Amino acid sequence: MTMMSIRDVSLHVEVMGEGYPLVLMHGGPSSDLYSLLPFRRCADRFTLVFYDHRCNGRSVGAPVESMTWENLTADADELRTQLGFDRWAVLGHSFGGQVALEYALRYPDRLSHLVLLDTGGDSRWAQQNAADLVAKRGYGPKKAELARRWFNGEFEPKEWLPIFMRIGDAYFYRNGLPLLLHTAREALQGGWRSKPRPEALIFAGRKLARDWTVMDRLDEIKVPTLVMAGRDDFVFPPEHQAELAAGIPNARLQIIERAGHNPHSEQPAEVMEALRDFLGADAVVTNA
Repeated sequence: MTMMSIRDVSLHVEVMGEGYPLVLMHGGPSSDLYSLLPFRRCADRFTLVFYDHRCNGRSVGAPVESMTWENLTADADELRTQLGFDRWAVLGHSFGGQVALEYALRYPDRLSHLVLLDTGGDSRWAQQNAADLVAKRGYGPKKAELARRWFNGEFEPKEWLPIFMRIGDAYFYRNGLPLLLHTAREALQGGWRSKPRPEALIFAGRKLARDWTVMDRLDEIKVPTLVMAGRDDFVFPPEHQAELAAGIPNARLQIIERAGHNPHSEQPAEVMEALRDFLGADAVVTNA
């Protein structure tokens, strides 16, 4: 791991493995690269580039107001340049998938493949629909209201952890003891290093993601694309995944059973197999 000077910020970066380069854009915002730990098992096949977005995790150097789509995508492309890659495959999870979509539209010649994991092309799915879906799944009106506040940034930094503890189980397919064991296992494998940044989620909910959409531009994406998500994802449910895949020319859609918003954690073997199969022999190293 290292800190790299990228434009006006210092990004927390981890590069590992060998083979064709694959950059992994974490979700959140307020999360960091440790949310994508299961993908480390692909280091035998790809050069994996993990990093924290500006204003997230351990990346520092700029105020949260600088977290714009323009800066987020420009940071990623400058990182690619400094690492010496002509092109790379791009995987984005949740919020990272939205950054990946913006990157594909702004830098179409700099990526060879696009993997969209439990993400959305329109902010209304999280900001307007997620709370309703939580309620329909029997969690109750109080938890639904917390979900609405969460995705709209209607909370103070000190409330981040209490709210997450209340709604966190909705992100997963399984509850009770299996979820506790799963969470403990991920923490022991490195998740304990995660550094939440609540201000990033608050800013995104109030400013960055407000009325954001790229659904009317999906046909501009020409690279091979895999849209993958858990069947029980309440943030970006399967009906939106189908809509997202339908809008991107020749995109492949794969729904992971017995998984919620984090299928790479709940069904890692299936997700890694899908990723390897998608990138396949087409991924040939091309360094600048």
